[in-house]
Amino acid sequence: MAEAETPTATKELPIVSFLHLPEKEGEDAYLAGSRCPECGAAYLGPRMACGRCFHAEALEDIQLSKQGKLHVFSIVHQSVPGVPVPYIAAIVDLPEGVSVRCNIEGVEPDPKQLKSGMPVEMYTEKVHTDRDGNDIIAFKFRPVNGGSN
Repeated sequence: MAEAETPTATKELPIVSFLHLPEKEGEDAYLAGSRCPECGAAYLGPRMACGRCFHAEALEDIQLSKQGKLHVFSIVHQSVPGVPVPYIAAIVDLPEGVSVRCNIEGVEPDPKQLKSGMPVEMYTEKVHTDRDGNDIIAFKFRPVNGGSN
């Protein structure tokens, strides 16, 4: 006699390894980084060595800021099937000296609505469900206060 299969619990999984999702109630998601104890250089994600001073011992884990400034952007009008266009691909500079590639949402994909240096903030949302039923969570940025400087 076959045993009834018990459904496995689904969970939220980050789309990239450096996105830290909340583990407890009240915690926020954040981008994880590394800082060199020797020269202070910061990096997105974990690092085994510093690219600036070549310090080759453990770098400290840091939590990167949720707010930054739009550095540069491109409005994408053609993409692979299933990806809605247009969308805004961008690089955001964080106060720690780290730049992150991301999508900007919450603003019309029109060059008149975007400005280099405009303040943006990170948020997360479900973007996909994998074949095991897990929710895939991505980070994105949106203008702070409607994009006003």
